[in-house]
Amino acid sequence: MKLTGSSFYHKTKDESTEKRKQADLLDRIEAICLEFPRYGYRRVTAQLKREKLAVNHKKVLRLMRESDLLCRVKPRWVKTTDSKHSFPRYPNLVKDLTISHLNQVWFSDITYVRIRTGFVYLAAILDAFSRRVVGYAISTRLDASLTLEALGMAIAERRPEQGLTHHSDQGVQYASDEYTGKLRCHGFLISMSRRGNPYDNATMESFFKTLKQEEVYLYEYETRGDVLARLPHFLEEVYNHRRLHSALGYVPPDEFEELMLNHEKDELPDRTLLTLSVQS
Repeated sequence: MKLTGSSFYHKTKDESTEKRKQADLLDRIEAICLEFPRYGYRRVTAQLKREKLAVNHKKVLRLMRESDLLCRVKPRWVKTTDSKHSFPRYPNLVKDLTISHLNQVWFSDITYVRIRTGFVYLAAILDAFSRRVVGYAISTRLDASLTLEALGMAIAERRPEQGLTHHSDQGVQYASDEYTGKLRCHGFLISMSRRGNPYDNATMESFFKTLKQEEVYLYEYETRGDVLARLPHFLEEVYNHRRLHSALGYVPPDEFEELMLNHEKDELPDRTLLTLSVQS
């Protein structure tokens, strides 16, 4: 019949099976987007691969675009920094610093959450190496007591050694005698961003962007109690424990720290090598 040998062995693709597989994949993508509403296609792809699903980012992007699962959020901004004060200002010590281990550098900053009667303020501290939230405080008052509470939580949880570098903006809440005095009492080095330069504290800017897009903008907070009920859960259970972080090789900060501690015996010198180990 003049047919090639490959025609004899050819098997017709079962279209119903392929459609079912794609439907199952889309269901899982929708479930991930429901749990993490501001995940982009890269993080969704990373989560699917963590679940041992063979899929590439192009297919995930196509399915998310067709299903209208791609997010678009308009940024908002409210001033929380008051740099007009008479307290001493400190140089930026982390600009060219290589960050290689936990409790080497802490980043700190303040943001706001809008409620029906005004604003609630969040002060947060991140470990620069693992991007984990190590301390935070929530208050309707934008003063030094807010930042002191967050610092106290971080110190109590991490118990860092002397020599840690604490980096913040030049706001009065961080430059006050009470706050800088507590830093010196624990042997911390004080580092500050240049005035009006958000790039000097870009890690905190990125973190607050994630917080706003994946939590704050999705819910209508009416009272301080609403904020207290939701934000700690997001910070501790979602951001620290479950949310995949692109800078960490798409693993959550808690998992990254655990992996790092498990690799200490292998003498991995920096996060770059650890990230490569995680991805492999």
